Amino acid sequence: MEMYPRYVVEESRLRRNLELICRIEEEAGVEFIVAFKAFALWKTFPIFQEYGFGSTASSPWEARLGFEGLTRRAHAFSPAYRHADWAEWTRYCSHITFNSLGQYRALYDAGADVSYGVRINPGYSPVETDLYNPALPGSRFGLSPEDLQGHLPEGVEGLHLHVLCEGNSFQLEKVLSFVEQRFAGPLAEARWLNLGGGHLVTHKEYDVNHLIAVLKAFRQRHPKVHLILEPGSAFAWQTGFLESHVMDLVTHDGITTAILDVSFTCHMPDCLEMPYKPVVRGAHQEPVEGLPTYRLGGNSCLSGDYLGDWSFDTPLSIGDTIIFEDMIHYTTVKTNLFNGVAHPDLILRQLDGTDKLLRHFDYADYKERMD
Repeated sequence: MEMYPRYVVEESRLRRNLELICRIEEEAGVEFIVAFKAFALWKTFPIFQEYGFGSTASSPWEARLGFEGLTRRAHAFSPAYRHADWAEWTRYCSHITFNSLGQYRALYDAGADVSYGVRINPGYSPVETDLYNPALPGSRFGLSPEDLQGHLPEGVEGLHLHVLCEGNSFQLEKVLSFVEQRFAGPLAEARWLNLGGGHLVTHKEYDVNHLIAVLKAFRQRHPKVHLILEPGSAFAWQTGFLESHVMDLVTHDGITTAILDVSFTCHMPDCLEMPYKPVVRGAHQEPVEGLPTYRLGGNSCLSGDYLGDWSFDTPLSIGDTIIFEDMIHYTTVKTNLFNGVAHPDLILRQLDGTDKLLRHFDYADYKERMD
């Protein structure tokens, strides 16, 4: 029987991450919410509900998904809010952060049941990849100290920032020092501070104890400020894989490419955008002289839909399974239907080891997308 490609979420690994994040919440006295931009598989939300997590949204659809799927109003940040969507935002969100004073003046509604915030730019980010760095000169994100002139706008209760990407606790500690130095006045008036995403707390090398100490120390210095963290990757980090299969083997100019039934541009776009080379189960991450070595190519018509090279202990054959590790965060929300290449199935590997099909995609999904 021919196999379909599959994203497989492993429930045991997902719960391990949720339990660790809950421990940090309890010991540090802070709040974690999940960012749908990295993970929005709503059929797993009953698991999240067991742990009491809310969500953060950057669009009306994400906000509604959080309200319906996690039964809690979301925290929202968007670079700009459409006036026509404002009733939806205020219905589905308990916290709304403005990116500019212009949007604050245009949309602020004192009568809405919403806690408002403004995004700030600390002027520092450790992110080295420009595509993911929100603190570059001329950034469209966040207000400067000069914009705020030492005070929060009337009716605004919170501050929001986001300058990390797969960051660690020491980077966060430095970010907080910039906030305290550059935004001392607004911080003294704030009821909450949202530290955004990029906190990779579930990484095996993350110093969780240092994070807890940093957060507790900040709370002691600012006892009136409620701290919120909204990572996405941390919730789904190392919780599953993308299973693909070899469809063909082609050799040109001494390079053998294994053409797969998945696509980097359609199913793993961050690999090309960041870029980074994913781990392939059972393969050598770098070429090994004397071993069978292959470039891995996707099944779209984009010439650059490939990565390489990996070595294997034995030669590949058509029909072999290739598993890309840690392919649940971001990949599942960034998939696209370029070329009409079908999405992989969505699978939940349950605690008893059985696989539950969450979704199989067919032609109707493609046709309706183009409607």
